[in-house]
Amino acid sequence: MRSNRRLAQLWLDALSTELGAAVGTIDTYTDDLNCYLAWLDENSLGLEDVGLDQVRDYIADLDQRGYAGSTIARRITVVRGLHRFLMAEELGSRDPTATLSTMRRPRKLPFVLSVAETESLLETAHALAADPSVGLYRQAGYARRAAVFETLYASGMRISEALSLPSDVAPPGTRMLLVRGKGDKQRLVPLHNRAIEALAHWQRLARAYSGGAPSPWLFHSVRNGTKALTRQAALLEIKEAAAAAGLASPERVSPHVLRHAFATHMHSGGTDLRVLQELLGHAGIETTQIYTHLDTSRLHQMVRDLHPLNAQDLSE
Repeated sequence: MRSNRRLAQLWLDALSTELGAAVGTIDTYTDDLNCYLAWLDENSLGLEDVGLDQVRDYIADLDQRGYAGSTIARRITVVRGLHRFLMAEELGSRDPTATLSTMRRPRKLPFVLSVAETESLLETAHALAADPSVGLYRQAGYARRAAVFETLYASGMRISEALSLPSDVAPPGTRMLLVRGKGDKQRLVPLHNRAIEALAHWQRLARAYSGGAPSPWLFHSVRNGTKALTRQAALLEIKEAAAAAGLASPERVSPHVLRHAFATHMHSGGTDLRVLQELLGHAGIETTQIYTHLDTSRLHQMVRDLHPLNAQDLSE
């Protein structure tokens, strides 16, 4: 119906001009609105005719058509926004979504390496960093790679936090790093001996290649110390190392996977959730609680795979 589309366009215009919504957001909302408007047309409904039952019917239709839960949740948000706007502008007499319960999106558990897989990844990186036959330039690059991996797994810091570390944050023998995280909040994170040694090895080779020229960054380009290591380069390096280590899904491995590995392995080892929250720099404990779910998921898998009553009797 023309009136439906005219009213929907008024909301989109308001989002763009009054609230400054990004072009990408407007494009996504337009697609979601078109889906809703098409459903209204198919059912000969005007926006003024829509009640709670009709909204529920629309949601049921989205579900039956096989849309992902995240897509359905976003489209509900768009329907809410449209009807609230019409009410606020006195272009509608009621908000049919006012008593609609919030749809909870199922939390997707992150991809996590096992302890053995993490160790294999790290050992592969160290083996390359210990080989002088590749030349000083390449060896220094491999040493930086091993130092980055060890730092991420030892501390659980984000890759963005690691790449912004200044060169003077890790003097010889340091056991703690001061990290500046989200919201410009600072926290101290620990390093174990292997991470400390990996950092020292990288710094020695970097100085040897540059002739001692200083760099403002802890992790920087081997050839040009004024340039920090980029996220893209770090991502490429960890995928290369994962493939070289023979991991099952190297394409899924990223620097953030080492943060998940740190948190999961620490929690499995008995680290208190509040302590883990501080180490990870999470604003709320609810974010950290996902690692409780990961532990439960792994336990279920172990019971399924290893419990004797789940094993098939091969003698039958």
